[in-house]
Amino acid sequence: MTRTSLDSVKAQAKALRQALQAAGTVIGHAQALELIAKQHGARDWNTLHARLTQRNAPPELALGDRVAGSYLGQAYTGEITALSGPAGHRQVEIKLDQPVDTVRFESFSNWRHRIRGTLALDGRSHRRTSDGAPHLIVKKAPP
Repeated sequence: MTRTSLDSVKAQAKALRQALQAAGTVIGHAQALELIAKQHGARDWNTLHARLTQRNAPPELALGDRVAGSYLGQAYTGEITALSGPAGHRQVEIKLDQPVDTVRFESFSNWRHRIRGTLALDGRSHRRTSDGAPHLIVKKAPP
């Protein structure tokens, strides 16, 4: 199985525009790119573009990677759904396999299905809890 390249999806968008035009339906290039992105399972063209180029992703983490770690002291597993920003201040969004409760009181809960944070080079967030622990720790999950 070959990996999809940025050039190949752009060629697909061009071919889609030409085929639709031949059938009497005219669409713009941007609309064709959005349609192709959806065919590849991405939310939009920007998401697909980032996934294919991964220019903002560190080599150890990439879109779609399975990860594990802790968020506000709670263990989690999940999948990376977004990455952006420069190394040392990498912004990450993770869709959790199971929601985690971020409140430690018995009287109420705050369940999270997705978490976001900004990571340092070591995969730990810059932000800390009152006891000094990182808000978010992200590690690539074993296969």
